[in-house]
Amino acid sequence: MKHVYASLLLPAVFLASTTSLHAQEALISISGTVREKGTQQPLPGVSISVKGGSAGTLSDGDGQFALKAKLRFPFTLVFNILGYEARELEIASGSQPIAMQLESKAVAMNEVVVSASRVEESRLTSPVAIEKLDIRAIKETPAPSFYDALENVKGVQMTTSSLTFKVPNTRGFNIPNNFRFMQLVDGVDMQAATLGVPLGNAIGPTELDIASVEITPGAASALYGMNAINGMANLSTKSPFAYQGLSVYQKVGVNHVDGKDRDPSVLTETAVRWAQALGGAQRWAYKVNLSYLRGTDWLSNTQNDQNPQNLSSANPRFPELSGANNPAADLWNRYGDDNAGNVSITIPYQGRNETFNIRRTGYYERDLVNPIVRNIKADASLHYKLTDKMELSYGYRFGLMDGVFQRGNKIQLDGVTVQNHKLELRGQDFTARAYMLVENTGDSYNLNPLALNLDLQNGSNAAWGAKFRTELQSQLGAGAPLAAAMRQARTVADAGRAVPGTPDFNALKNQITSTNNWDSGVNVPGAPIPGGAALTQRSRTYHTDVLWNLGERVKFLDVVVGADARLYEVIPDGNNFVDFSRPLSERTQPGGSNQYYKKVGGFGQATKLLLQDRLKLTASLRLDYNPEFDPKLNPRLAAVYTLAARHNFRASYQNGWRFPSLFEALSFVNNGNVRRVGALPA
Repeated sequence: MKHVYASLLLPAVFLASTTSLHAQEALISISGTVREKGTQQPLPGVSISVKGGSAGTLSDGDGQFALKAKLRFPFTLVFNILGYEARELEIASGSQPIAMQLESKAVAMNEVVVSASRVEESRLTSPVAIEKLDIRAIKETPAPSFYDALENVKGVQMTTSSLTFKVPNTRGFNIPNNFRFMQLVDGVDMQAATLGVPLGNAIGPTELDIASVEITPGAASALYGMNAINGMANLSTKSPFAYQGLSVYQKVGVNHVDGKDRDPSVLTETAVRWAQALGGAQRWAYKVNLSYLRGTDWLSNTQNDQNPQNLSSANPRFPELSGANNPAADLWNRYGDDNAGNVSITIPYQGRNETFNIRRTGYYERDLVNPIVRNIKADASLHYKLTDKMELSYGYRFGLMDGVFQRGNKIQLDGVTVQNHKLELRGQDFTARAYMLVENTGDSYNLNPLALNLDLQNGSNAAWGAKFRTELQSQLGAGAPLAAAMRQARTVADAGRAVPGTPDFNALKNQITSTNNWDSGVNVPGAPIPGGAALTQRSRTYHTDVLWNLGERVKFLDVVVGADARLYEVIPDGNNFVDFSRPLSERTQPGGSNQYYKKVGGFGQATKLLLQDRLKLTASLRLDYNPEFDPKLNPRLAAVYTLAARHNFRASYQNGWRFPSLFEALSFVNNGNVRRVGALPA
């Protein structure tokens, strides 16, 4: 599949201010112009912010700016824009206009990162390797979106399961539902708990609101807990105090331009961001983001045979039943023709009783999935500055997505939603937050039981096999070759089968995909209703964490401590997750008591500079506890020696454990006539 993209960025800036007064502070107005050093051309879009505070503004098309806020002299302004060296300017009075000049830069050599130690530090002297995409790198990437650009970051492997579903990974153990890799958005873990997978950026920030992406390759468990054993991505969004105004983009592209499996289709994405600070003191600010993506997903259409004629599970004694003539074929991307659809037939043939293995006809993926996918993202946040160095905020985030991903079987995601409520208090040296994630898999369904039950509505395996046997004997008795007789027998046995694209097929498919019990009707002759294929999973995740940088409160060391607690609440659906307090015979009925899974953890980190600040030593230790398992310790030791400017040597040691994901721990699912049971003793 090929992609062709065109994008249009339409920014506009709106700044609001009033003349209210605040106790013990003066309403200060600062204005001036920002130009490029050398050319003296005005620089629009420069971020001008108060260092250590949250007041800020942007320069206009002529490079001019005006900032009005409650401040105390002296204070420092920070001037920052993509592609230029940031500069700071101390303001002792506001009597004269400011004339600032910024010098362009080719490469950011002193990037500041947060993920490595959970405090700001130079990327070059961080205790572990960190890869970073800042605003400049994001805007310069040729990828369709900033999230696609992660695939080009050193050490990152991107698994693309669907147009809307992309999962990054580092350091091995890569699977489409990668619960070993943590993804944070402003400190919130974006994993869909019962699906057991971070949903890529389907519920994350838009490109208009992303400020930076930091990737930690390898175990980050010492600071972030048991889910970060492979690594983590930390996505940070823009502050509404520093980045105000209206921004809009529209992307339009074409995919499937080769026309092989899909006709050429339009791929479109629209995003809007609006942010504003309120009042003369600019104590309040808010931002709103909305985006909508729609496109045609690609099709899995490889038809390799996983059960060729030479295997004992096929028909190795009959070479004429090979290739396209194999009645026991199990093709990639065709469902219902696996072992659950196998039928053994014994008939007299060539003077002896022969047993043939045949498979139900099954349905191709193109007949079962919806090619049109959507991704709707919306978020809004309200921020209030209690002081210049303390901010309280509430944020709400909503994501809806369609797509396809692989777990035990392929899953059609249809209307999956995740909501997030976050309350955060952030100070100069501490952060406290609490958030809740609400997950609902909507109208999603499992392709394998869908195909099995579509076939079973044309008769059980035994009934279908009886029709096949009768016609096969008739054809062979009339002198037909074996391969031709097999084909004709299948045609007769399939008579009355639901044909893709017909109203009867669509009605039956809708009935099966809305039935949650995958066991119902499976291989039961004359079953009154079809077995189900619905993926109905709902959960809530409650999380709270605190971080405190002790700074100068501890002599001779820089110390950071933190703790967190998480509770998963699973609502039993009777098929994927059940009430384990019920008798075994009743567990597959919907409802019952909600199931809980919890963990707590805490860490401490100490950093010491030696040899005239050339040697940086860091030690971290984290303890995690889950009531179902023994407590686990995750240590990390690191040393960074600065030989010269931008020449550093790093050595580090760390290890990571992980607790089973919700699906691994608590699931109770029928997966193609195999019961997959979670690992917990219950």
